[in-house]
Amino acid sequence: MNRTLKLVLDIVIGAVIPVLILNNLNEQLGTVMTYIAAAMVSVAWVLIDLFLITRRFNFISSYVGTFAIGRGLLSFWFVDGLLYAIKDSAGFIFATLIFGGSMLLRRPIMYYFIVQGFNPSSLKQERSLKRLLKESRVRRALLQGTKLVLIVSILSGLANFFLNLKIVEASFGTVAFNQQVAQVNAITIIALSIPEFIGFWIAVVSTRRAMFHYLPIEDDEDQDESDFWELLQLRESQIKDSTSYL
Repeated sequence: MNRTLKLVLDIVIGAVIPVLILNNLNEQLGTVMTYIAAAMVSVAWVLIDLFLITRRFNFISSYVGTFAIGRGLLSFWFVDGLLYAIKDSAGFIFATLIFGGSMLLRRPIMYYFIVQGFNPSSLKQERSLKRLLKESRVRRALLQGTKLVLIVSILSGLANFFLNLKIVEASFGTVAFNQQVAQVNAITIIALSIPEFIGFWIAVVSTRRAMFHYLPIEDDEDQDESDFWELLQLRESQIKDSTSYL
């Protein structure tokens, strides 16, 4: 699927449609069913994408799938007030635990995102990539990138929690509750997605820059113009030659 089309569908199905459902279908479906329908639309889209469209089962898809399933299950936890604010912030709590836990274990989770992002096509490429990711500067960038995403996730989670606490004041099962949920969603989808995207982008770019520090320059060309896997193969050859010489 075209990336632009995929992005548009993600926004429309994952954000716009749930807000429209919450605001417009309360009389037709009832307030509880409207709330569930709105919550399940985005969950269903993520699972359809994973199993029917993208069909790539790896670390990233497992992370996204676990998050979607957890979100779907939580939609049946009918609470309001403080508990709803906590429930709606569960995704940020999940991300904080995953990224924070990986920092404590000294196994930065950005490592796995980078491996999947470069998508090695063979076992040889995967081994070469993992050797590159063990280099000191790259390792430091992975740790710093994971820390950055963790901080952004914590701050976004706090903002999401307090927005829900302030705006969603009605009791669950009322039209006002659904409309207030829609209002918060309309705010957070944009206001919180942007810093999360920027934080993740900075983490990836800084790690990529550290990786290219260890790659050779091919025929005096700009590294960005060279094929990453060719440079990595050249690096492996140089290491092998230097080892043989010793």
